[in-house]
This record gives sequence, structure tokens and C-alpha cells, in this order.
Amino acid sequence: MFHASAYTGTREENYKLLISQLSALIEDEPNRIANLANAAALLNQFLERINWVGFYLIEEGELVLGPFQGLPACVRIPFDKGVCGRAASLRETVRVADVHQFPGHIACDAASQSEIVVPILHGERLIGVLDIDSPEKNRFDEKDQHYLELFALKLAERM
Repeated sequence: MFHASAYTGTREENYKLLISQLSALIEDEPNRIANLANAAALLNQFLERINWVGFYLIEEGELVLGPFQGLPACVRIPFDKGVCGRAASLRETVRVADVHQFPGHIACDAASQSEIVVPILHGERLIGVLDIDSPEKNRFDEKDQHYLELFALKLAERM
């Protein structure tokens, strides 16, 4: 349905196409797990130089592993732990150029070097976070952050 070869434009054009593809995937589907699973798969085939992409959802006051692509991951993350916990607590995106320099980083995959975590908010309500890891340092920049925040916003509309 969606192929990486479709992304032949500029970075901005490719991200806009990605968000359009997400919209088409989730438009008529009310099930959030199905939508998150497709969103993780879509990001996995779109983003280069990543080793993990997925979601953690709020459940009983902590983050609980949701749909993802990559190696097995930590199942539960308290709000006061790791990059995911920080992004959830602050309700803002956290980009980490070198995870080994981040106090309290949770290493689920030893290959991870950098990370971006985007909160998923529906109005004021925190639903969860989008977490993406890369095996290279400083993988994520402002442009990634901007478009991944738009991706999360689009996803939140269906949740």
C-alpha cells in the first residue's frame, strides 16, 4: 500500500506525504490499537537510521508499552524515569542527541544512541507518547520534531 520508494521529494514533502498516508490509514478506523500499530509500521518504513519506533500509553498513572516496531522493550515506565517519562511529565517533545548523557536514560536496546519522544495530547489530556530511537548520535533535528509533532497531533484526533 505505502512504499518507501514513494518518498522522492524534499524532506518537507516526504513528511507531508507521511502525514497524508497516516490520515488515510486511520480515517475510518476507530480502534486505537489498530491505528497505533499501523502508525508504528508507517514510521518504521519511512524513517531512516532508526532501530525502534513505538508508543507508550497512559495506564494507571504510568506509561505502558503499546504497538511498536523493533526489539522487545521496557513494558512500564514511570513518569519520573527516562526520556519517555520526562516527555510525558513535561507534556512536550524531548530530543536527546546522546542518550548516554541523559540522566536516568532507560536502555532497552544497547544500540540506541539518540532518541526523540513526542507526547500525544488530545486537548489537555495526555494519551501517551511516541518514542523513536536511533543507533546514531544526534539523529533527530528540529525538522523531525516539527513533523513528528504534527504526526502525533493527527493521530490524537482519532483517539
